[in-house]
Amino acid sequence: MTPTPVGMRCPECARDSTRVTTGPTGGEQESPATFVLLALNIAVYLAVIASGGGGLSNTGSSLVADFGLQGLAIADGEWYRLLTGGFLHASIFHLGFNMFALWVIGRILEPGIGTARFVALYFASLFAGSFGAILLTDPVQVTIGASGAIFGIFGALFVIARGRGLNEIASQLGLLLLINLALTFGVPRISIGGHLGGLAAGAICALVLVAGERGKLGARRLPIELGTMVAIALLSIALAISVA
Repeated sequence: MTPTPVGMRCPECARDSTRVTTGPTGGEQESPATFVLLALNIAVYLAVIASGGGGLSNTGSSLVADFGLQGLAIADGEWYRLLTGGFLHASIFHLGFNMFALWVIGRILEPGIGTARFVALYFASLFAGSFGAILLTDPVQVTIGASGAIFGIFGALFVIARGRGLNEIASQLGLLLLINLALTFGVPRISIGGHLGGLAAGAICALVLVAGERGKLGARRLPIELGTMVAIALLSIALAISVA
């Protein structure tokens, strides 16, 4: 990924200082939510290993059976799985791929839009990914992974880069996104619905943010932006429950 240009700084931060940032984003102070999400996913994976049969996979883990995303379980009222399934991973490689993507994208996007927007976008994408997985997956199959949320923030970064006129960066992101979509459809046992649902939600959230940056949401844009993303999350939950 390329270093964060000045154009990716959040509006609130841009008003606080005129300092130009040309290097890559820093650490926890600029991306606190990213590091918290990384820690949560890793902690859950360690718990999965501890509850399983040993080794670095989730084989035999009761946590996957009890908290993974499954249509039948959702239909039985276990709605919490729409959230918890997004923090479980099948293997160290599954976890590593998703966490590397979160680490790279999060440290660019979170400082660029602000922590509150980033968190709302992440969870809107996660729930939309859960809805997509429920919609396109056999109800007895268990789906796990943060990929829906990852595709959401990836798509959002692309839309925001385009909206801010960072066309070279947007082109690079678009190519990477196409490659990942090709893998989504070409590699077995990948949740197509989860990826597409998260991507769609992330892109919609980003379009709202771009509209706010262009003055189309008025002076008090933050409540409208956050409210829209919360609405997307709640709608995704409701639709997932209704189709389960």
